[in-house]
Amino acid sequence: MDRDKLMKMAGAVRTGGKGSVRRKKKAVHKTATTDDKRLQSTLKRVGVNAIPAIEEVNIFKDDTVIQFTNPKVQASIGANTWVVSGSPQTKNLQDLLPGIISQLGPDNLDNLRKIAEQFQKQAPSGAAATAPEDNDDDVPQLVPGENFEQAADEKETA
Repeated sequence: MDRDKLMKMAGAVRTGGKGSVRRKKKAVHKTATTDDKRLQSTLKRVGVNAIPAIEEVNIFKDDTVIQFTNPKVQASIGANTWVVSGSPQTKNLQDLLPGIISQLGPDNLDNLRKIAEQFQKQAPSGAAATAPEDNDDDVPQLVPGENFEQAADEKETA
């Protein structure tokens, strides 16, 4: 920067003349309450209503679950907005599985089946791991250099 410009800027912050103490500007920090007030005013504008008597909220992500116990739940169906506030805990899906089976509906049956298959694969030496797996006899072995499409075309021409 230009030296004259710097001197002009330095002179602008002095309260007196040359040699006097510089003005001390106190930085004003925003508190979390102002952010919370802004959030609440935005939610009020969207038109969310509190939903009472919800004891637990589980958000499923891959193999982890974000669990809220006794959360404050607000929703606006028209705006497709759901707000869950409270203290979250991140837990493994395996830890929560026995307790959440009753919460899953019939549409989650496929997901539950996948989870059960993962448990069987991860079981170190359970009954499922010791069962012989002879059910892959009808699947042909892959031959290097062969193409499935060529084999299908050969069968059609024969």
